[in-house]
Formats: sequence, structure tokens, C-alpha cells
Amino acid sequence: MGVLNVTPDSFSDGGAHFDRDAAVAHGLEMAAQGADLVDVGGESTRPGANPVPAAEEIDRVVPVVAALAERGVVVSIDTAKASVAAAAIEAGAEVVNDVTALGDPDMAPLVADSGAGVVLMHMRGTPRTMQQDPRYDDVVAEVREFLGGRADEAAGHGISPDRICIDPGIGFGKTLDHNLALLHRVGDLAALGYPVLVGASRKSFLAGILGDVPAEERDAPSAAAHVLAIAGGAAAIRVHNVVVGLRTARVADAIVRFEGGTSR
Repeated sequence: MGVLNVTPDSFSDGGAHFDRDAAVAHGLEMAAQGADLVDVGGESTRPGANPVPAAEEIDRVVPVVAALAERGVVVSIDTAKASVAAAAIEAGAEVVNDVTALGDPDMAPLVADSGAGVVLMHMRGTPRTMQQDPRYDDVVAEVREFLGGRADEAAGHGISPDRICIDPGIGFGKTLDHNLALLHRVGDLAALGYPVLVGASRKSFLAGILGDVPAEERDAPSAAAHVLAIAGGAAAIRVHNVVVGLRTARVADAIVRFEGGTSR
């Protein structure tokens, strides 16, 4: 999953693709580089980010979604608002990537009726508050319980289980230790029976390990996190740098899924 932020304030590349033509060009580039889907978002979810009105979010994302879908790109819409998701699906989006895991009461019926896929993500609080002293007794158990419950809720609304993906929400209401625990135990989440999407790309917890490394210089560290997540059972990764992400994922897949005989 390639990240396409059509925003002026996202943490990694805010503003770089805010222009519609630039956004479409970058989305096409990511698809050409091998992204299985391009995740278009019009509202930043970085820590402390302010909400964006639905009408403004629609204005940002729908022309980009439509242009990419018309060119055969598989598009996911990164939104927590059912009205935005509906407009994006009408424009050609095939997946809803919801950081609130169907928090909008209209989202589940919309996804069910549309036949779209859905990514259910865990987040403690809201983007404005999520990093204000997040606490868990057992972060992996609590995230697993939450995601399992939201997946059951989605299925209860008529969303087919084979259209559900879960995401532990790395960096969304978690400390460094919480993020490391979730990445270390991805298999506990995969055991729920749904594909697990991991998005560690360029996130600040990497700087918590490495020191003050700028976001644009975190692709190699991101790859390390993603490779180990794949080894643990992750089915998909969400990345800013598609070339690095795809190459590392292919190598990780080849090793993890190797079933050949003894090499001599």
C-alpha cells in the first residue's frame, strides 16, 4: 500500500502532493513502481492534527481518486468519515482505510452495501490527543481484543470476512515500547484470522530508537520494521517509498515462505 497524502500538513510529506496534478502523478508513479494499491488521504492523522471538514476532505481526495481509478489504479480511501468514503467509492475507490475502525455509525452499512474492502485500525483517542500519555495493561492483548471486536461488528453489518483487514495502528496512541511490542507479536494479531496491515513507515518511534533522524531518512529503518512484521505474519505493509518497500517485502516473503529442501 503506497501512501498518498493530499494534505498540507502530514508528518512526512505534507504539502508535497497537495496539488491535484502532483498527487495524481505521484499515485501513478507508485502504481508503476509496483504498489498493489494507493491509499489516498485528505486529512492528516499525525499527532496533534486538527480535523478537516468533510466537504473540504471530499474536495481534496475525490478528483485524485477518480483520476487514478480511471487509469486502472486500485485505490483505497484513508478516511474516518462515511460521507467522504461514499464519495470516494463513487469515484472508484475499492477499499476504505478507517483509522477509527468504523467509528462513524454510517461507515459499516456503507462498506457493506458498496462491496468495498475495509481496513480496521486501532487508535487510542483521537489524532489530537492520542499521544498524551497512552497507557495499557497489555497493549497486544488489548489491541487484539479491540480489533477482533471491530471485525465481528463489521461482519455483523454484512461485510464479508474476506473483505476485512486489521491494522494495529503503529504510532496511534502508543509509546515506543507499545509499538515495539505490537511489532514483536504481529502473530498474535494474525491469529485472529484476518490479514494484518502494518504501517511503520517513517514514523516517529523509529527516531525513538535511532535518535533525531528526519522522517525522509527513515526508509531503511522502516524496511527493517516491515521485514520483521512480515516474518511475524503481516500480510501487507503501508509505505511512503514503494521501491524500497516492495523490494524488502519480496525478499522477506521469499525467505519466510521458503519450503524447499536442504541447500548444499
